[in-house]
Amino acid sequence: MLRTAAQELGRLRDEIREGPGPATEAQHAKGKLTARERVELLFDEGTFTEIETLRRHRATGFGLENKRPHTDGVITGWGEVHGRTVFVYAHDFRHFGGALGEAHAEKIHKVMGLAEQAGAPLVSLNDGAGARIQEGVTALAGYGGIFRRNTRASGVIPQISVMLGPCAGGAAYSPALTDFVFMVRGTSQMFITGPDVVRAVTGEEITQDGLGGAQAHATVSGVAAFAHDDEESCLADVRHLLSLLPQNNRELPPAEHCADPVDRRNDALLDLVPAEPTRSYDVRDVIEEIVDDGDHFEVHEGWATNVVCSLARLGGQVVGIVANQPSSMAGVLDIGASEKAAAFVQTCDSFNIPLVTLVDVPGFLPGVGQEHGGIIRHGAKLLYAYCNATVPRVSVVLRKAYGGAYIVMDSQSIGADLTFAWPTNEIAVMGAEGAANVIFRREIAASDDPETLRAQRIKEYKAELMHPYYAAERGLVDDVIDPADTRRVLIGALKTLRAKHADLPSRKHGNAPV
Repeated sequence: MLRTAAQELGRLRDEIREGPGPATEAQHAKGKLTARERVELLFDEGTFTEIETLRRHRATGFGLENKRPHTDGVITGWGEVHGRTVFVYAHDFRHFGGALGEAHAEKIHKVMGLAEQAGAPLVSLNDGAGARIQEGVTALAGYGGIFRRNTRASGVIPQISVMLGPCAGGAAYSPALTDFVFMVRGTSQMFITGPDVVRAVTGEEITQDGLGGAQAHATVSGVAAFAHDDEESCLADVRHLLSLLPQNNRELPPAEHCADPVDRRNDALLDLVPAEPTRSYDVRDVIEEIVDDGDHFEVHEGWATNVVCSLARLGGQVVGIVANQPSSMAGVLDIGASEKAAAFVQTCDSFNIPLVTLVDVPGFLPGVGQEHGGIIRHGAKLLYAYCNATVPRVSVVLRKAYGGAYIVMDSQSIGADLTFAWPTNEIAVMGAEGAANVIFRREIAASDDPETLRAQRIKEYKAELMHPYYAAERGLVDDVIDPADTRRVLIGALKTLRAKHADLPSRKHGNAPV
C-alpha cells in the first residue's frame, strides 16, 4: 500500500515537473525558457529543493474552480550557487500566464520569509502577467505583502530580480525595491502603464520594448542594472554576481585566493592617463590595470556613463569601485551619475563591501535643466550615501578634483579613511583658468594686454594653489603616490582597514534626500 502510494506520488511529481506540453512549446517558441529550466541554470546541479509543489488555489468563479494546477504558477524553494544557499521564486508562465493570485502570493511570501530568517540571498525570476484579475482584490493584497517583505529584507539579504518576461502595473515595484535588476533584450518588459494606455492618455505611439524593454531601462531610466541578449548569459551573470556578495549583512563578501601578485606594479598607468587635465581616457582601463586579473563586474554600464561603478577584487577581497569617467561628458557629475553612484555606494555599505573611489572630476554639470531637475537634491544623495557609509573607504585622486564635486567624491573631509593622490593631481575650488578670471577680473580688464596678463595670473594661481603637493601639505590627502604603486597601496590600505568598526548615532533612520 505504502509502496503504491509512493509510486503515485512520484508519477504526480513527474507530471508537475513536466508541465503542460503545449504551453511549454509556446514558451520555447517565444525564445524563452520554462521556469524549471531557468531554476536549473541558476543553481549548482542537483541542489534545488522545491517547496509547496502541490499547492493549488481555492478560488471560485469565472471558471477558476475548474482550473487548479499544482504549484499555482510559481516555483519556490532553495538551492546552492557556488556552494552557498540561495532562495528563489520563479513565475511559471505556463499556468495563468504567471499571474499572481492568493495561493501564488502566499508561496512567495513564505520563501521570502525563509530567505530572511536563513540569512541567504533571494532571487526572483519574473515572468508574469500581473495580478490574477479573476481573484480580485486578494491578488492586489498579495503584491502588498511582497512589497512589505522586500522592504523588510532591504539591506539585510541581497535581493536580485531577473526579468524574463512581462512585468506590468504595480508588479513592477517589487523589482524596483530590490538591490539589482537583470533584464533580457527582446523578451522582458517593465512598465506601470502599457503602450495602449499611453496612447489613449497622451497620444504617444510606442512599442512595449521602446517603452519598457531592457535597452530602455538599461540606458535611459536606470531601472535595470544589467541587460543581456539571452537568458543563459543573464543567469550566468546572476551566478557571478552572487559570488561577489555576502550571504547577508552580518557577513563579509567571500574572499578568494589571489594569484595576481599583490605588489604588481602598474607601470601601464603612466601611459594610460594623460597628464593634461583636459585630455580624455577610459577609466575602465585604469580599473582593469589595478584589480585582480583585470576582472571587474560593471553595474549600470549603459546608464549615466559619466561615472563607472564596478565590483572587483583586490588581493582576493571584494571591493566596490566608483570612478569618474573622463571619456563620457568629461567625467562631470550630473543628476543621473549622482543617483547611480549613490545607489551603488549604499548597496556596498549595506553588504560590507569596502569602497574604492577613483577621482577625476571637473565639477557638477551646469545648466538650467540640471538645476530645475534637482541637481542639488540628487547630488546630495551621493553625499549622504558616502557620509553614511561605515565600510572601509579609500580614495585616489588621479588628476583633477574641482569644487563641490571633489568633496562629494569621498574626500577626506566627508569621512574617507585614507586618501591618496597621483603627482598630477589638481585639487582646487575650480580650474586655474576660471579661478584667474574671477580673482583677477578687474585687473585683466584694465590691462593693456589682457591675454598676456591672464596667462601670467593663471600660471601664478597654479603655482600657488594647484601644485600636486598643496593638499598633502595641509593633510587633505594622506600621501602622494607613484601611479605604478596604486595596486599595492590600495591593497595595503584595505588590509589595514579590514577590521574597521564605526557606529552611527542612535536613531530610527536617517532622513536621506529622495
